[in-house]
Amino acid sequence: MNPWNLIDSSEIPADGGELRLYRRGDEYSIMIVGGGELMNSRMHGSEDALAELGCRHLAGRTQPRVLVGGLGMGFTLAAALGQVGPDAKVVVAELVPAVVRWNRDYLGPFAGHPLDDPRSTVSVGDVAALLRKEHAAFDAILLDVDNGPEGLTHRANDWLYSVEGLEAAFDALRPDGVLAVWSAGPDDAFSDRLRRVGFLVDVKRVRAHRAGKGASHVIWLAQHSH
Repeated sequence: MNPWNLIDSSEIPADGGELRLYRRGDEYSIMIVGGGELMNSRMHGSEDALAELGCRHLAGRTQPRVLVGGLGMGFTLAAALGQVGPDAKVVVAELVPAVVRWNRDYLGPFAGHPLDDPRSTVSVGDVAALLRKEHAAFDAILLDVDNGPEGLTHRANDWLYSVEGLEAAFDALRPDGVLAVWSAGPDDAFSDRLRRVGFLVDVKRVRAHRAGKGASHVIWLAQHSH
């Protein structure tokens, strides 16, 4: 088997952790030092599903606005763009500037160069900062910033999954908007927190591969009730 070759690395801002980009043949992987693989260019079925499920209510809606938390390898952003029309605006917030650069320099072809789509805008920084300042601004919020409700790559991500963070997401959504959250596994306590804030909650299980293979992941679909 061909070995992984290190392409680049970057510190996670205000955290002390480190992300590394590896390549093996035509395959890329983003890994966190001490925590293993976060994403792979060959496995993105659940990332696609996050956007498809989180944005399916937007069919036919004029000028929808979507927030994607976490750029990753661009698959969720690309899938979100595929769900909305030409008058949509999709903002993707990415904490690590190098991840944006990796998408432009190496990873863009895998997801179809979603950063080049005129409907997409990149906000380099913490998605939590956007949630704190927005009110009734988004029709969908798609969060794939970590391994789920317990932060792995950036401990500050825990705030996003707290009652306070979920209240901020609820306030940032428009009526009937949807918060979709990706996770590596289930978490009943997180479902309870979503309901406590006022969301209507549905939990979906999806596979890492499009063909229904690979690890089973979880997506919460939390609808803004009004």
